[in-house]
Amino acid sequence: MSEPLEIDVVTIFPQMLGGFLNESMLKRAAQSGAVRFSTINLRDFTTDPHRTTDDRPYGGGPGMVMKPEPVFQAVESVRKERSRVILMTPQGRRFNQAMARELSRESHLVFVCGHYEGVDERIREVLVTDEISIGDYVLTNGVLPAAVVIDAVVRLLPGVLGGEGATVEESFSENTLEYPQYTRPAEFRGMKVPDILSSGHHEAIARWRAEQSLQRTRERRPDLLDGTDASL
Repeated sequence: MSEPLEIDVVTIFPQMLGGFLNESMLKRAAQSGAVRFSTINLRDFTTDPHRTTDDRPYGGGPGMVMKPEPVFQAVESVRKERSRVILMTPQGRRFNQAMARELSRESHLVFVCGHYEGVDERIREVLVTDEISIGDYVLTNGVLPAAVVIDAVVRLLPGVLGGEGATVEESFSENTLEYPQYTRPAEFRGMKVPDILSSGHHEAIARWRAEQSLQRTRERRPDLLDGTDASL
């Protein structure tokens, strides 16, 4: 068995991750040895009686900025030679499925979760290797965005979803959205499952699914098709 992906999360709110990491797929992934999670309380790396992790910004302005000293020390306590140190920030690269696949091939991920008005710029310049955003909006802190990225990455680890091909046909895996899915009953409130899906003709079903996937992508996310071959 290969070595587990190690994931460390640096935050002042480690309790926010407790339930998330101990439920469903993530819990099973940890139990199987595919991944190892650790939450690091940033306040454990402060030196003052109040365990202060923030201070007023130089130059004035609203809000508070996270101090460099505890963040550097917390990350350096776990960082290894090949660690990816990821700062969750609205200023980062937009997260997507390709990035999830890239990160799933790493051996160690360290997530730095900011709070308040952001982090001291020296953290960006020296400490982190990646800056990631999950969208063009602002949240209270970086724990929830980190959780989104962790979920997307861990489910791609070999064996986590029960089969090597389990994620192949999902949305965004091939720059298209997933085709419509149906299950029993065959008719519900007058709405019927397309006949092709119960025909038993696997090639025809595969062709229908490809057509539906492309049509749905054109209608809902045409940007995904930019620069790709959209022909069938």
